Amino acid sequence: MIPRPATVVIENVSPLIDGGKYPIKRAVGEHLVVEADIFKDGHDVVSAVLKWRKRGAASWHETPLAPLPNGNDRWRGTCTFFENHPYEFTIEAWGDTFHSWQHEFHTKHAVGQTDLQSESLEGAALVAKAAQLAESRGQNLDQTRLLELAQKLRTASPVEIDELIHGHELEALMTTYADRSESSEFVLSHTPVDSLVEESPNAPSEHAGYPRVTVDRQRALFSQWYEFFPRSAEGRGDRGSTFRDCLGRVDDAKAMGFDVIYFPPIHPIGITARKGRNNAVTCEPGEPGVPYAIGNRHQGCPNGGGHKDVAPELGTLEDFDWLVKEIHARGMEVALDFAINCSPDHPYVHAHPEWFYKRPDGTIKYAENPPKKYQDVYPMNFHSPNWRALWEELTSVILFWCEHGVRIFRVDNPHTKPVTFWEYLIGKVQARYPDTIFLSEAFTRPKMMKALAKVGYTHSYTYFSWRNSKHELTEYFTELTQTEMKDYFRANLWPNTPDILPFYLQHGGRPAFMIRAVLAATLSSIYGIYSGFELCENAAIPNKEEYLDSEKYQWKERDWNAPGNIKDFITRLNRIRHENRALQQYANLQFFHSDNEHVLFYGKMTEARDNILLVVVNLDPYQAHSAFLDVPVDLFGWLENDTYQVHDLLSDERYLWNGRRNFVQLDPHHKPAHVFRIRRWISREQDFDYYL
Repeated sequence: MIPRPATVVIENVSPLIDGGKYPIKRAVGEHLVVEADIFKDGHDVVSAVLKWRKRGAASWHETPLAPLPNGNDRWRGTCTFFENHPYEFTIEAWGDTFHSWQHEFHTKHAVGQTDLQSESLEGAALVAKAAQLAESRGQNLDQTRLLELAQKLRTASPVEIDELIHGHELEALMTTYADRSESSEFVLSHTPVDSLVEESPNAPSEHAGYPRVTVDRQRALFSQWYEFFPRSAEGRGDRGSTFRDCLGRVDDAKAMGFDVIYFPPIHPIGITARKGRNNAVTCEPGEPGVPYAIGNRHQGCPNGGGHKDVAPELGTLEDFDWLVKEIHARGMEVALDFAINCSPDHPYVHAHPEWFYKRPDGTIKYAENPPKKYQDVYPMNFHSPNWRALWEELTSVILFWCEHGVRIFRVDNPHTKPVTFWEYLIGKVQARYPDTIFLSEAFTRPKMMKALAKVGYTHSYTYFSWRNSKHELTEYFTELTQTEMKDYFRANLWPNTPDILPFYLQHGGRPAFMIRAVLAATLSSIYGIYSGFELCENAAIPNKEEYLDSEKYQWKERDWNAPGNIKDFITRLNRIRHENRALQQYANLQFFHSDNEHVLFYGKMTEARDNILLVVVNLDPYQAHSAFLDVPVDLFGWLENDTYQVHDLLSDERYLWNGRRNFVQLDPHHKPAHVFRIRRWISREQDFDYYL
C-alpha cells in the first residue's frame, strides 16, 4: 500500500548532530530548544507541537511550537528533561481545520458578510468531531460541553459566533482535541548509527528515525575535579601512601570546594622494563614504577593482577571500597583512570597474546610515540581476529568498577583506539548504569576529539592548556559554546595534568596559576586541577612541557601548605561557582569588548537574568594592565544610563558603575582578575542602597 503523502513540510530541524546520526547532549534540568521550517500548501493555518519521551516509552510529552516573528515559516519550541535517561524527540504538524475555519469566518464577518449559515454549520461539524475525540479519550465532561458549543454555532447569529469562536473556552477545547488525522511527523531520512549492543541506550527504538537526546545527571554539567596519586597522598618522598592514608588529601580537596576526586590508575604495576625516576629506562631498586604500565600477574592479586585489581602497595579491594564510601559520605565522588595499557606482566599478555601487536619474529611490540618509547607498555590490537572477546573484556572492566561504586571514568588516550569501540563500550555501560560519566583525554586532532564526543563521551579535554592570548581564548571558546559543538561536546578544562606543564605556568609564576585558575573555573562549568597546581609547582624539564621529577615515576614529596600556595584563592573560586547559577551552565558564555589586548572580558548570566556575572582577566602574568570595558547593559534589559553595583566576589570590593563604558586596572601580583556579580541600583533610603 502506498503511504499517505505528507500534508505539511517539516525541514531544517535543529539541533541535529550530523543530521541526527548522533544524540544531542543535555543534563537533567536543561532545556532543549528545537527549531524547524514548517509550512504547507494553500492558505490553511498550520499548528505544530514538539514531542519528546524517554526511549522505550509508549506515550509522548508535548508542547506547542510557535512561529518566530518575521521568521519566514521558522518555528521554535522548548522542552526540559528531568531524568537521567536517553530520550528521543520529534515534531508533529498539521493543517489546523478549526483555526483555518475560524480565520475564514472572522474575515468574512469583518467585511460585512451576513449570509454565513453554511460557514456556521461547517464550524459546528468541526466542534462536533472534536467531541467524538473527547469521547474516545474518556473525557465525558469535555464531550458534553463541545456538543453544547456545536449546537450554539448552528443557531447563533454571526456576531455571537464570532465572539464565541474567539473565547478562551472553545480555543482551549479545540486545541486539546485538534483533528490530527492528517498530520505529518518528522523522522530522520536515515536510521541513526547505534551501538553494536542491543541493550544500548543508543540502540534503535520502535521508530529508529527519531532524533535522540542523551540526558546526563547534573554532575555531568557542573563539577570540579581534583586529581592526586594515592601513593603520594601524604607527600612523602621516601615511601608510598595507601588508600587508608588518602583522607587527609580528600578532606583538603573538599575544603577547597572540589567534588570529584580523580585517581590515576590504581592497578598492579608491572616489573618488566619498569621505568625509573624522570622516565629513566632503568628502574633503581625500590622505585615504584609507572601506574600506567598496568598488570602484574605475579603479585597474587585476587583477580589475576590486571585491570580488576588494585596495586598491593595501595591496599586491598576492601580498602578501596572503604575509601569510596568515605568519599561518598563527604558528598564527593571518585573518578578512575581507564588506561588500556598492559605491562609485559599483565595476565592478558599470557592468556590472550592474540590481543596484541606482533613483530615479524613473533614477539609483542611495545608502545611508541616517536621519539618517545614506552618499553613498559604493550598496546592492544582492537582489530585482532578475536576482537569481540577483547571488546567485551574491556567493557567488563568498567562494569566491575561500577559495581564498586565508581561512576566516573577518565579515559587515557581514547583517540588511539577505534571510535566504534567506544560507542560499543559506553553504550553497554550506560545501558546498565545511565549515571556513568566518561571523560575523553584526547589531546589530538579536532575531528577525532569531536567524533569521540559524538559517540558518547560526556566530557572532553580541550586545547585550553595552550590557549593563552585574548584572540585564542575568544575564538576557541566561542567555537566550543556558541556553535553546534555545544550540543555534544562538553569542555572539561584542565590548566595542568601529570603529563602537561604548559610554558605559561613554567614562566609566569604565582600570577600565572591564579590567572589560569580563574579562566578554567569561569569559562566552563566543568574544570579540574592536578595536585601541585595549588602549590604553584612549575619545575620543568628544560624546553619541555613536562614536570621535572614527575610523580608518574616516583613518590612525590610535598608540603601541602607550602608558602605561596593559592589554596585560599581556589577555595574562593569554587565557592563563587557554587553560589552563582550562571557559572553552573555551559553554553551561556559571551565575550565582550575591552580596549586592551591583554584584558579578556566575558560574562555569564541565567536565562531569567537574575544572576549576572562579568569576568575580567589580565592575561599578562608579569605586568599590570588597564582597560575600558563595554558593558552590555542592553543584554541585561537595562537602560544606557542606569546605575548598577559591581561586586567583586574575589576581593569582596563593591563599585558603582553607570552605563556601558567603565574602567578597570588589574595587577597580576595582587589582583589578576575580577569576578563581578552585577546588581541594578534601585533606590536609596536613608543610609541604605537597594539593588536587584
